[in-house]
Amino acid sequence: MLLNKKIQNHCKVIKSLSLHKKKIDDIVKKITKKISDGGKILFCGNGGSAADAQHLAAEFLIRLRPNINRQPIAALSLAVDTSTLTACSNDFDASDIFLRTFSALYKKNDILFAISTSGVSKNIIKVLKEAKKKNVYSVALLGKNGGNAKKLTNDPIIVKSNNVAIIQECHIFLGHHILESVENSLLKNKIIKLIK
Repeated sequence: MLLNKKIQNHCKVIKSLSLHKKKIDDIVKKITKKISDGGKILFCGNGGSAADAQHLAAEFLIRLRPNINRQPIAALSLAVDTSTLTACSNDFDASDIFLRTFSALYKKNDILFAISTSGVSKNIIKVLKEAKKKNVYSVALLGKNGGNAKKLTNDPIIVKSNNVAIIQECHIFLGHHILESVENSLLKNKIIKLIK
């Protein structure tokens, strides 16, 4: 019974994502344009969202689909370098871990792609504020009511659920959909090529 109820809840929230179709299509167009103009995607998130950030960055760099071998798409997770993360936490503050790296690496056509189930993490809020200040386009996959992050993001997508597991499952689903759509668009427009 518990499994069936979880599946029903999961399916209900996944189906609700179709309400964001227009926004997701716009995000795909904007990311495609930024990458076409030489930009890269800078992912960030905490805990399970850090794992999603790393997961999605790897799939942009390497590949998502085993039958689509293509040139890499520039992407980086700001949550993977333990030396930098721990030095920043020790020497400055844990709320600066994404801000410091973002400030050092961002360029004009980059995309900040934040992932947060709550939308209230201090380090996510700080980096989104900096992106806004520097006029860097930002996307955020959020949960619950979106928290403060929704106001600081150019294009937030809020998964309307209070269940963290379901929010995370929806985030990785959305991340994969966005990646596949961007990949298709970049290939169609010959910005990247298939490789042997």
